[in-house]
Amino acid sequence: MTPSTVARFMASLFPPSTLDSCRLLDAGAGVGALSCAFLDRCASGEGLNFKRVETHAYEVDPALRAHLEEVLASYASRLHFTHFVSSEDFIPAAAVRGFQGSGRFTHAILNPPYKKINSDSPHRMILRRAGIETVNLYSAFVALALMLMEPGGQLVAIIPRSFCNGPYYRPFRDFLLAHAAIHHIHLFASRNTAFRDDDVLQENIVIRLERNGSQGPVAISNSTDDRFSDLVTIEHPFDRIVFPDDTERFIHVPTSLSRSAIELFPEVRFSLDEIGVGVSTGPVVDFRLQDHIQPDPGPGNVPLLYPGHFKGQDTLWPKQGIKRGNAISLNAETMKWLYPTGFYTVARRFSSKEERRRIVASVVKPEAFPGAPMLGFENHLNVFHQGKQGLPESLAHGLAAFLNAAAVDDYFRRFNGHTQVNATDLRLMKYPSRSVLMKLGEWAMGQKELSEAMLDDELRKIGG
Repeated sequence: MTPSTVARFMASLFPPSTLDSCRLLDAGAGVGALSCAFLDRCASGEGLNFKRVETHAYEVDPALRAHLEEVLASYASRLHFTHFVSSEDFIPAAAVRGFQGSGRFTHAILNPPYKKINSDSPHRMILRRAGIETVNLYSAFVALALMLMEPGGQLVAIIPRSFCNGPYYRPFRDFLLAHAAIHHIHLFASRNTAFRDDDVLQENIVIRLERNGSQGPVAISNSTDDRFSDLVTIEHPFDRIVFPDDTERFIHVPTSLSRSAIELFPEVRFSLDEIGVGVSTGPVVDFRLQDHIQPDPGPGNVPLLYPGHFKGQDTLWPKQGIKRGNAISLNAETMKWLYPTGFYTVARRFSSKEERRRIVASVVKPEAFPGAPMLGFENHLNVFHQGKQGLPESLAHGLAAFLNAAAVDDYFRRFNGHTQVNATDLRLMKYPSRSVLMKLGEWAMGQKELSEAMLDDELRKIGG
């Protein structure tokens, strides 16, 4: 359910309108918090002075729908108002409306459901026939709502930020950017306050879109939570939101006027492929190889590395008290999941909800495992390698130094709102050239300790 403060904030984002009549869509309406916030603004005359308002609300839950019907009916005494409450599944109903080309909406306000859509589900088939390829109900609702809008129609939605990056949402980003202009994005800095009753594992944003709108600057606002007491809004040119040369069309959410290191430094422009480096998710899935995992190193086994084995640039192996194990048997069944001992850069795949850094990288040094011919990397690590072999020592240190810079972590947060750092996201980032990374690594190897300030300063020198 949408908190009332969030609902009112969302309603406030609609620009003033000169239309005589409004046709409002609320898909996944619940008990009507969003529709009510919009209608309250209409009744107050704050820039939405429609002579007629018509609301179409979709809600499949009968208990919620009964309350929704009662709440919406109460507005008949305050506005020239009609409403329709549908029990239909919004996805097939919207697809039919879209095919018929009837009943276009001027406004939409949404807090859609969040659930993965299976590739072979009826919903996926319906969406494909409608020209929409996406993997979650929330993005499907937004795409269908856009499809049902009049040109110039305004849509405000609160949705997870996961669509902003990654390959699975690329078709949805293409659809959104082809059919709408982005005018406003609001970011909640805390993952667990906008929806206090939910276990929210990623950041939520509020976004305002205009169907077939002219794309201009984008207002980016942020607040710690749903009280909006520290609301700050900054306008950014669109080329800071979607980089012109980004074929993946990641959507960035900058929270300050300053440009990130990636934007500022022309040297940071190479893909991992171009510098001859690969990155993979750690291949050892421990529950599948549980019979081969050993608590301690010994004859016939090799080191197995978890995120818990790394602290800063130090490798703590073997580690006493680790839950899973320190080693994995070396045999015909496990060999294909192991890498030859060498220098590698690793980055944790998961951070805690409110952790200060998203990217945490370390260097794997072969001297930590004397005599070990192979290494196992558990699935909660991302591993930078060279054809599944080790990296040159200076390159491994240079990659870790680059990834641990605060400027790079800030850049990553601008398009990734997950607690998860996927290998795909790391693969799609831009990096300095191989030679610059190796110079950075040689510098890092000569330092007794590395602070973020030192890394950022060295990164500025690269840009200079």
